[in-house]
Amino acid sequence: MTQDQNQVNFLNTAHGSKIAWSGWQPREDENITIVFFPGHGSDMDGTKAIAAADWARENGYGMMRFDYSGHGQSSGDMMDGTIGQWRDDALAVIDHLTTGKLVLVGSSLGGWLMVLAARARPDRIAGMIGIAAAPDFTDDLIWDDLTPDQQAAMARDGQIALRNPYSPEDVIYPYQLITEGRNHFVLRDRMATPYPVRLLHGMDDEEVPWQTAEKLAASFDVHDINTILVEGAGHRFSEPDQIDILLANLGEVTLAASKT
Repeated sequence: MTQDQNQVNFLNTAHGSKIAWSGWQPREDENITIVFFPGHGSDMDGTKAIAAADWARENGYGMMRFDYSGHGQSSGDMMDGTIGQWRDDALAVIDHLTTGKLVLVGSSLGGWLMVLAARARPDRIAGMIGIAAAPDFTDDLIWDDLTPDQQAAMARDGQIALRNPYSPEDVIYPYQLITEGRNHFVLRDRMATPYPVRLLHGMDDEEVPWQTAEKLAASFDVHDINTILVEGAGHRFSEPDQIDILLANLGEVTLAASKT
């Protein structure tokens, strides 16, 4: 694995995606790699991903950043993507590009995919940190908020355009993202997590309500979990003081993971 933090490499997966990634192995006296799962429409060069990478390098941990198919520098069209495909992208990265223990960090959509990856590779996981995690958002935060007329139109047209809080251009969600996402819900049953879990969420998040963090926490059977609700923080959770909170919790989780 490359040791150049800025070098972008590509992984050709068995399911057809060409995944862009950047990362390095942990220092010899460490056995922990941090894997960052970005949000929907984001990429591995976001503020939180870079901050986590800088922190990992300074502290001797391995790091893995990557783009889902249809995102960033990876192949594909985001409109063709599904939760299952993006989960498979993440698992391919984990299986082929990392070794040892993993601490997963997932932002928004990445928080959902992080949980799916942890369920699929339980023996590899040593900790999880969610940042405005959005499990099951395709139904809970999109479909269920549509009127019956909007639902019918989305099924008929194959997509729907909704307001984008960060841009004058609407966000377009394809219908298959909704229907396929129902195969991957994680809030409907419980999951054993015998490792530390931290869930960071802004109380001013207008996209994913902070109560989602409490629902996700309640779905875990875990001995070490902390839900941290931050006043004044929005969905992006990328202001300097919020990055400080992320890095402090990353320090807690990696320290606990290194002792197991």
